[in-house]
Amino acid sequence: MFINKRNQLYKPKRILYYLEASDSDIEAFYNGIVCDKIKKYTDSFGAYDYPGIFFIHSLGKKVIGIEFRVDDDRIKYPDDLNSLVFESSFFYAVEFEKENEITENYIQRISEKLLLDDDAHRHYSDLIIKSEPNVTAVFEHAKKIRILYECELKKNRAKDILDDKFDKLDKEMLYRKAFFDPITNYYNWNHLVPYLEIPEAAGIKDYAFAHFDIKMFKVLNEVYGHIVANKLLAKVVNAIKESDFIYAGGRCHEDNFAIILRDMPQEEMVEKLESFFESISHLDEDPNYKIHYRCGVVPMQFAIHSGNRVADEGKMAQALGNSPDKTDIVFYTEKMHDDVLWSNTIKAYVDTAVEKDEFFVNLQPKVDIITEKLKGAEALVRWNYKGKEFLSPSRFIPFFEKDGSIGKIDDIVLKKVCAAFAKWKNEGKTLYPISVNLSRNRLYDKNIIKHLTDIVDSFGVSHNLIDFELTESATYSDMEQMIRVLEELRSLGFKISMDDFGTGYSSLSLLTQMPLDTLKIDKSFVDKVGTEQENEKDLSVIRHIISLAKELNFTCLVEGAEQKQQVEKLRALGCEVIQGYYYCKPISIEEYENRYL
Repeated sequence: MFINKRNQLYKPKRILYYLEASDSDIEAFYNGIVCDKIKKYTDSFGAYDYPGIFFIHSLGKKVIGIEFRVDDDRIKYPDDLNSLVFESSFFYAVEFEKENEITENYIQRISEKLLLDDDAHRHYSDLIIKSEPNVTAVFEHAKKIRILYECELKKNRAKDILDDKFDKLDKEMLYRKAFFDPITNYYNWNHLVPYLEIPEAAGIKDYAFAHFDIKMFKVLNEVYGHIVANKLLAKVVNAIKESDFIYAGGRCHEDNFAIILRDMPQEEMVEKLESFFESISHLDEDPNYKIHYRCGVVPMQFAIHSGNRVADEGKMAQALGNSPDKTDIVFYTEKMHDDVLWSNTIKAYVDTAVEKDEFFVNLQPKVDIITEKLKGAEALVRWNYKGKEFLSPSRFIPFFEKDGSIGKIDDIVLKKVCAAFAKWKNEGKTLYPISVNLSRNRLYDKNIIKHLTDIVDSFGVSHNLIDFELTESATYSDMEQMIRVLEELRSLGFKISMDDFGTGYSSLSLLTQMPLDTLKIDKSFVDKVGTEQENEKDLSVIRHIISLAKELNFTCLVEGAEQKQQVEKLRALGCEVIQGYYYCKPISIEEYENRYL
């Protein structure tokens, strides 16, 4: 059983509304049963907590009740319960899982055990458990028992700080507050900065830098409690102190640490760090719980030029350690810096670019492989950045997907395609469907269906001319929501395609659930076809994907065919539609109109 000591808490003056309780009422409460006269006030405005058992020592009895804030005209206070006013007081809280049948004796045994070891951390005050408390409270909620022990305030440094009483604060305390972490009693980031500003003062010449944190630390804190979590932080500190390749370290905040390391070849550094993290990868309280870390390393040639700004680079690399079930050690590169700088630059400029109409659309035709006649096109966005440079999608789409700006780009493409359709319709031209990208983040917007439909309808365009494409390589956290949105779009007459099939992680069972019209085989499958690198395995995969698409009544489109022999081979394999340079590269809307309509 894991005990979560939740540290001190403060309750202001309050009023307890209660019912006197029999032994059977108390036993029922411990097992999650609360009488309706009390239970109905749970979650009421002004209530401080859930219903609980209160041991009122001045009355010499136990009651079941619920506490409310006093003197508030907005609160509807109970008028069918007894009441008692409590003055403001401090409490020490402990919490544990309700694994066994709970009785008063069981609670008492747990209490006696816990009170022998009062190791809750306090920054600016000292509390002790009252030997003769006025009230002790027990709460049951979500299969947990929480006990509040009344405390006495022995020392109040918080008051001196709040009142700016500098003369009450001694130098040693101020020094420790400035340069030490109160949880681990180890150095903090402030203490590490002088090493980075003047490393020679510590006898350091060349050095590398690392910034790391503990993966899922908040979950660990919640499940095992902050005492166990704090012990892990102390374990990390001990490992830092004992490591012969670490010059200095500090706990920065929460579960984040920074260390200055001896410079060494990258392979050796990885080996050292892996061994370091493995030594602190288990909880003493639960050896089966595996702990993983996320570490960003700044090599010497970058660290030595960055000085005390090196933490930014370490955090940049650290943020890329996203493996769910292993420790990540990521080395900082100049490209990371360039990507972040570029991302921030275009993020700040994107609204201006939209106003200046810098984004434009090219269309790449889709051709029936049998008749070699037009079947439609895909809309591909390009950016005339500040009127000086034409950017391909890879230079901006990934960054806009990360920061959420991608919806603006998707809308521009859809509007430009719809405007072209409206023009061609008025001119009496034959219209063929055009596919546009639907970014994955937008599938979780509750208004997305209405938003897209309103855009298309505002131009008077038939829904069956718009084909929304999703990328299979993208990750979708809520498959049910994705399928619901696609089904509704398809019910409104829109077409749905899956792009880049074969590059992601879609299961075949998911494929059977998705309301698709077209399955697009990624270019990577086609590159070797019709060349000297072609092999039977590649052809077999393509053949079976095409067969699967037809069995599921999807149109099968292959992207990236550039040579005649590729087209002929794909035709023989049963492919229906081709999109690639063999027939046409992406071209402007005007050129598409002149050549194909």
